[in-house]
Amino acid sequence: MWLCVGWTSPSYLSEMSACHQRAANCMVEGAVRNGGLYIKLGQGLCSFNHLLPPEYIRTLQALEDRALNRRYKEVDALFLEDFNKTPEQLFKSFDYEPMAAASLAQVHKAELYDGTPVAVKVQYIDLRDRFDGDIRTLEILLDIIKFMHPSFGFRWVLKDLKGTLAQELDFENEARNSERCAEELKHFHFVVVPKVFWEQTSKRVLTAEFCCGCKINNAEEIKQQGLSLKDTADKLIRIFAEQIFYTGFIHADPHPGNVLVRPGPDKMAELVLLDHGLYEFLSQHDREALCKLWRAIVLRDEAAMKTYSDALGVKGSEEYFLFCEMLLQRPINMRTLALSNILSREETAYMKEMALNRFESIMQVLKSMPRPMLLVFRNINTVRSINITLGAPVDRYYVMAKSAVRGWGKIQAGKTGILPRLRILGWCRTTWESLKFQVAVRSEMAIVSLTRTFLRLLEVLGLATLDADVYNYLT
Repeated sequence: MWLCVGWTSPSYLSEMSACHQRAANCMVEGAVRNGGLYIKLGQGLCSFNHLLPPEYIRTLQALEDRALNRRYKEVDALFLEDFNKTPEQLFKSFDYEPMAAASLAQVHKAELYDGTPVAVKVQYIDLRDRFDGDIRTLEILLDIIKFMHPSFGFRWVLKDLKGTLAQELDFENEARNSERCAEELKHFHFVVVPKVFWEQTSKRVLTAEFCCGCKINNAEEIKQQGLSLKDTADKLIRIFAEQIFYTGFIHADPHPGNVLVRPGPDKMAELVLLDHGLYEFLSQHDREALCKLWRAIVLRDEAAMKTYSDALGVKGSEEYFLFCEMLLQRPINMRTLALSNILSREETAYMKEMALNRFESIMQVLKSMPRPMLLVFRNINTVRSINITLGAPVDRYYVMAKSAVRGWGKIQAGKTGILPRLRILGWCRTTWESLKFQVAVRSEMAIVSLTRTFLRLLEVLGLATLDADVYNYLT
C-alpha cells in the first residue's frame, strides 16, 4: 500500500519527471552529435505522444528542424565534387548559414541567376561513408538489447528498412519522388510540392522552389495566419489517406517539420510537402485489403475485420484484433461505433499496458504483416499525433474511412480488362457501399449527438453530473 501511495506522491512524480528530462536531453545530444540515422530515429519517437512521457516529446521535437552547422569548407568541397563549382559560382547568392536541418542534410537559402529564391538541401559530406557503420552500430546495439531482453527483437526491422533508408541518400531519387507525388496529388489544389531545379541538383544536393510557411504542429501560428485548425487537419488527413488507400505511393516521413502551412489563393490552408526521400509503395492487393479493413473497423464488422486482417497476413483469433488496435492506435469498443480522437485516461492506460504486457504478440503481428506496412504505420501514427497536437479538430477515423471507401471504388473502376457494362455495375456497387457506410456512421453520430444533448440537459437541470472522461468521450 505504501509503495502505491509513493508512486503517486508529488515528490516521486517530480523526481521521475526530472529523470525523464535528463534522459531526453541525453538522447537529443547524442542524436545531434552523431547526426544522420540517429536524428531520424529521434524524429520518429516524437509521434508516440500517447505512449512516451511528455518530457521526451517536448525535447525530441527539437530534432525536427535543428540545424547541424557544418563548416563552410565542407559545403564548398561537396559542391566542387558534384558540380565542379562552389555554391557562390552556381547561384547568384547563397547563404552559408543553414536555415534548418533534415536528418541527413542541412538546408540553405539561395537565389538562382534569374532571381528565383530556392532552398538548397546539402547532404552532410561524410554521411555516405558513415552510413554502413551507423547501420552496423545500431545492429550491435539491438543485439545487446535482445541479449538482455530476449523479447525485444527489432533487428529484423532494421534489416528490412536498410535498403529503404539507403535510398534517402540519393537526392536525385528524392527529386523524382517529389515530382511523382505532385502529379498524383495534383487534384488537391491545396497541396504544394516545391518544384525541383534539376540543373542545380545532384545525388547529394537538391535545389527546389523556396516555400514559406509554419510547421503544421504550430497551432498558434496557424491561427495567427487567419487559418482554421479544422481545415488544416482535415486536409492533412485527406492527403495521406489518398496515398495510403489509393495511389499506394506513400510519404513515410511526414513529421511536422516536413509539412508547412500557409494561406492559399482562397485564403484557406495550403499545405507544403517537403522531404520526399523516404517513400514506401503498397501493392494494390494490400491497398484493397487495407481499405476494406479500415471501413470494417469503423463499422465494427467483426467478420470483415478478421477477413481483411488475414488478407494482410495477420491471422489468429486474437492477433487480428490487436492488429486493428495497433492500426488505429487506440482501444476499440465493439459495442459502439464512437471513436474519440482524444484518448481518456483509461484508454491511454490500456494502450500503455498493451505495449508493455503484450509485447511479444505485437512483435508477431509486425512480423506477419507486409513489410511496407511498417512505414505505413509510421505515416498513420505521425498524422494521428499532429491531429492531436492541433486539438483533434477533425474525426480522423471517419475522414480516413471515407477515403478508404472512395479509394477502394477508384481501384475497382481503374481495373483493366473489365467490360463497360461490368464497370457500370462496379460503379453502382461502389456507390451503394459508400452510401451504406455514410448512413451507418451518420446514424451513430446522430445517436451520440442526441445522447450528448440529453446528458447536458440533465446536467443543467441538476439531475446528473458529467465527469471529464464522459465529456471528452461525447465531444
